[in-house]
Amino acid sequence: MRILVTGAAGYIGSVVTELLVESGHEVWALDNLQHGHRQAVHPKAHFVALDLRDGASLRELLQALRPEAVVHLAAEALIDVSIRDPGRFYAANVCGGLNLLEAMRIAGTERLVFSSTAAVYGEPERVPIPEEAPLRPVNAYGESKLAFERMLPWYRRAFGLRYVVLRYFNACGATERYGEYHVPETHLIPILFEVALRLRPFVSVYGTDYETPDGTCIRDYIHVVDIARAHLLALEHLDRLEAAIYNLGNGNGYSNLEVIRTVEYVTGRPIPWEPAPRRPGDPARLIASAERIRRELGWEPLYPDLERMVASAWSWRVRHPRGYAP
Repeated sequence: MRILVTGAAGYIGSVVTELLVESGHEVWALDNLQHGHRQAVHPKAHFVALDLRDGASLRELLQALRPEAVVHLAAEALIDVSIRDPGRFYAANVCGGLNLLEAMRIAGTERLVFSSTAAVYGEPERVPIPEEAPLRPVNAYGESKLAFERMLPWYRRAFGLRYVVLRYFNACGATERYGEYHVPETHLIPILFEVALRLRPFVSVYGTDYETPDGTCIRDYIHVVDIARAHLLALEHLDRLEAAIYNLGNGNGYSNLEVIRTVEYVTGRPIPWEPAPRRPGDPARLIASAERIRRELGWEPLYPDLERMVASAWSWRVRHPRGYAP
């Protein structure tokens, strides 16, 4: 298929684009490069520098391309920033998302795979979290993602949109080509690598008084390749599914301190850490129930344990110690 990928220069977008290209699809990679990296776009993909908030240019692009499907990953995604500056998230994730849906409607593109987030659940009542759990975001990031999700049934009803929503948890890992690199870095595992590489003296652990066995947050980590494979499976089954929502995760939670110990083991280097106050909007536990996508699409993670995920990410970072920086 001819597929448009938004956010294609980002961490997850780069790997989704890589797998789509390697599967023989014609891929158009869209990104505004605000957070992404041009070097992270597969050389066989057609790159377009464009911001989803530019509705006129977006409509012009889709009318020219007439893609058969869109994989939508572009978003503002820093949770703490979303609490300080919610308007930025509504502009990018809601207004930009609406521009995309309108451009798809005008171009006659009726297939969409949407990269959503576990943040739509907020503080869960129970874990693992099923897809039918209450949707109560505790930050503007999760609320903006949920707002876009809620547009989709109406576009299906009015215009026949077929869509799959993928709500995933903490992405990690790397392929041979592409890995995780942000400026500034906010994700735990790449921060731990920076400590291991002596690019920073220690890591701050936000919250050591949660109701968890070691007092630190517990998260469900999932390899970026397993996330990308789920996007490809969703595209493959989209016409049959018509409208579906799936969680993506391994169903295993790891605390921040367990992640630190795993990185120490994989890298063979000590990781100094210091306690810090809780961040607003950080739930104590987020663990996915991914039984629905296993049952309906046959998805199974290739990387079910944290050590293998960290090892793949460390291998990439050792070969790219400055990430995508020149």
